[in-house]
Amino acid sequence: MARYTGPKAKVARRFNDPIFGPSKAVQKKSYPPGQHGKGRRRKQSEYALQLNAKQKAKYTYGVLEKQFSNLFNKASRKGGITGVVLLQLLESRLDNTVFRLGIAPTRRGARQLVLHKHIQVNGKIVNISSYTLKPGDIIGVREKSKSLEVITDSLVGRANRKFPWLEWDGTEMAGKFVSLPEREDIPENIQEQLIVELYSK
Repeated sequence: MARYTGPKAKVARRFNDPIFGPSKAVQKKSYPPGQHGKGRRRKQSEYALQLNAKQKAKYTYGVLEKQFSNLFNKASRKGGITGVVLLQLLESRLDNTVFRLGIAPTRRGARQLVLHKHIQVNGKIVNISSYTLKPGDIIGVREKSKSLEVITDSLVGRANRKFPWLEWDGTEMAGKFVSLPEREDIPENIQEQLIVELYSK
């Protein structure tokens, strides 16, 4: 499973956004990492802004460069606004949905649960974190895994995680991917139009 394994706090500070989850580093240090982080910041070029927007989306959803490029190509071939379709494809990933449902506290944790076969889709175990969900799919915790401490602890705090495109059944420990999310419902601060401009060059 290819994934980013580098420093998380440094990346979060670069974008001044706790994209990997709550981060004390971002709260304490609102300036970028590196020995020159506190100095005067030069105005970023148009290309730099576009690249930053793409990098932030990649790190947020835990997608590597080739995967992200493939997703963008897929989004550009579909009908609709390319940037919004791209975010919908990212939100439709199984690992992201497991995180959104509150089964795992982070997207990285969600990927681990999927990889270790704790998650099933429509009653069948799926261990591919990039699996694309379709409206109507049921995402649940495998029967043997329902008592896992990491899952039960995460579900305790899921009251704060309610998204209009997802439904959750606490008794069955399963959720439904009701529909593709609308752009205004996706909480991540991502400038998808800059990503489209970058790939359009």
